[in-house]
Amino acid sequence: MKMYNFNSGPAVLPAEVLQQASEAIIDFNNIGLSILEIGHRTEWFINVLEEARSLVKELMQLDDSYEVLYLQGGATMQFMQVPMNLLDENETAAYCDNGIWGSKAIKEAKLFGQVHIACSSKDQGHTYIPRELSVPQHARYLHYTTNNTVEGTQWHFIPEANVPLVADMSSDIFSREMPFSKYALIYAGAQKNAGAAGTTIVVIKKDILGKVNRTIPSILNYSNHIEAKSLLNTPPVFAVYVSLLTLRWIKQEGGLAEMERRAQERADLFYHTLDTLDAFTGKVDKRDRSLMNATFTTQNPGHEKLFLDICKEHGMVGVKGHRSVGGLRVSMYNSLPLSSVQALCDVMKDFNEKRG
Repeated sequence: MKMYNFNSGPAVLPAEVLQQASEAIIDFNNIGLSILEIGHRTEWFINVLEEARSLVKELMQLDDSYEVLYLQGGATMQFMQVPMNLLDENETAAYCDNGIWGSKAIKEAKLFGQVHIACSSKDQGHTYIPRELSVPQHARYLHYTTNNTVEGTQWHFIPEANVPLVADMSSDIFSREMPFSKYALIYAGAQKNAGAAGTTIVVIKKDILGKVNRTIPSILNYSNHIEAKSLLNTPPVFAVYVSLLTLRWIKQEGGLAEMERRAQERADLFYHTLDTLDAFTGKVDKRDRSLMNATFTTQNPGHEKLFLDICKEHGMVGVKGHRSVGGLRVSMYNSLPLSSVQALCDVMKDFNEKRG
């Protein structure tokens, strides 16, 4: 039985991407080799990598002042790689503290320079997005997480700042149209909306680099990766290929405008259901609800395990909330069919009738 996949990441992938990837494991493009076997410096893989990088820029509508990298280490690696490349010890960077991943990024940045907290939602358990920010004019950059996967909040506006903008877009990249050219650096683990686990997309405006005085280890220096065109070391070949297939799928389906329409449709269906049932309650400010990750609880705490058991009986996985916050969570990424959300809503309605 095919499961309903509500996992927060690694997440659901389009059926045709899974099919194409599985075929490539046996024979990549009919060359007689698996995608797992081809050399990373062969023309076969270089074509994959270049097309993937090109599609990222095309979908984001970025010009040649930007470079796209496929790196390893996940977004967690970027928590330290960003300040290592952009922030000197005697300089200050501004950070938004709106959830677990923003907090982790702040912790790493403090190893490389001064950190100013531009805003925080910690006072209410990260259940909302602050509207007012304090960003020093001398800050090297402002960093924020566009979508908080664990807490279920999302920035539906771009924070105003007269400094370079850096964004962790791991859980909502390619889910909506945005003026991406407003950002100096964007990074995202691929395993939610942009492919499989194992690679990280980093988009850099090149003129932000080369301004720190520290010596940066070669493998952590963005400039070295740009010069090597993401081939400074052996890349995660299969993960990059799955990312390419996913980007092709996004483009073929109608691009970011269509992804945004579908995201809104899924979220509207789920949140309307949530708000009309007595057995459940949302966890975050309605203005700041994420279109990607909906967090909620059962009104009766004793019913949570029962509801999760019922979801399991219906083949629904990934509904349990993150271990750090508990509760329930439904992740609704680009590849999740509306029918999956409808199936979950039907289970919720039935649960409400019997135990609401």
